[in-house]
Amino acid sequence: MGGCFNMMLNFHLVVILMLAICGVRHRMGMAKAEELSLESVKGKVYTLDSVREALIRQEDTIVFGLIERAKFPMNSHTYGGGEEIPGFAGSLAEFVVKNTEAVQAKVGRYNNPEENPFFPENLPPSLVPPYPFTEFLHPKAASVNINKSIWKLYFDELLPLFVASGDDGNYAQTAASDLSLLQAISRRIHYGKFVAEVKFRESAQQYEPLIRAEDKEGLMKLLTFESVEEMVRKRVEKKAKVFGQNVTLNNGDEKNVTYKVDPSVAATLYKNWIIPLTKDVQVEYLLHRLD
Repeated sequence: MGGCFNMMLNFHLVVILMLAICGVRHRMGMAKAEELSLESVKGKVYTLDSVREALIRQEDTIVFGLIERAKFPMNSHTYGGGEEIPGFAGSLAEFVVKNTEAVQAKVGRYNNPEENPFFPENLPPSLVPPYPFTEFLHPKAASVNINKSIWKLYFDELLPLFVASGDDGNYAQTAASDLSLLQAISRRIHYGKFVAEVKFRESAQQYEPLIRAEDKEGLMKLLTFESVEEMVRKRVEKKAKVFGQNVTLNNGDEKNVTYKVDPSVAATLYKNWIIPLTKDVQVEYLLHRLD
């Protein structure tokens, strides 16, 4: 009888222990779910560190975009003077960009405040349930969009800098690679709005007098750190060397390294366009920050 009683007691102890463990796991699961729920409600947090990290990651995307576009020659028919699309007044590149943006708008791309369309006129509304993106930007300043300037510099100045002359007939593929690179460059430049907002929140007392005086030059000086800009240019050029190197297995080829895209192009892109235009976006954003 004693042995039977002990077995029953042990059995009940095991059951109680299992129930306790399940209860703890359940409470831990509920706590974790609550934590995740709170995180999703809070949304993305923007700080100087998180913004800096995002900008560094975007460098990778831009360098790879240059490499992808360099696979094709200029293919000038993509940009007019050869390929006419019935019922559409514009180049094949414009056709691809406008229609791609329309499709992406329907699936919610431009609900994200980090995305800025090249042709915002008459974009269709999103057909998917909205995601609760963090409302971080000041509403009166969030609409700053300089994509028209980016479009012009891309086709008039950047492409001739690194794309070989010629025509291989791959016009649709060329336009697709153009769009990918254009969007990466645009995202990087317009991220200046988030940089400006972070800096304003951290040092509002420095920015407010300049904003009220509409002092663009003063704002530009406050936003400019030449040592940081030089570091960015050097890092981007190094990434272009690493990512774009033509790899061989022959011994002794280390001295004769070639690249898919001249690394100096990436540095020039940042020096002449991305960094200056990013600061232009920051200044324009800040001028509307107190509206």
